[in-house]
Amino acid sequence: MFYKIVNKTKDVEIVSSAKVASGFFQRLFGLMFRNNIKDDQALIFYQAPSIHTFFMRFLLDIVFLDKKMKVKKLVYGLGPWRLVFCWGAHITIELPSEKISQIKVEIGDKIEIRSQS
Repeated sequence: MFYKIVNKTKDVEIVSSAKVASGFFQRLFGLMFRNNIKDDQALIFYQAPSIHTFFMRFLLDIVFLDKKMKVKKLVYGLGPWRLVFCWGAHITIELPSEKISQIKVEIGDKIEIRSQS
């Protein structure tokens, strides 16, 4: 199933084709070993206050959300072989590098994840 991620605060679509990493292996491997992520794609991790970029081949932007879907922390251009953590984060979204700057996401913005039935 695919999801649309929207910045409700600014009424702007972030991506139109996000997937949830739900199973053990999806969560473990995420985007590892891929060559890229398209501009309209994202990967969503629930109950994930941290992520790693081991075995990654490209940069990512990371958005950490709290339980109320508000942006707690933003990480720009996270490179391979890194680990990043956000205390109190409930959802972590991996986006293509430079996506946060393009759509001007800011700490405190309210994000919505909508089902694409």
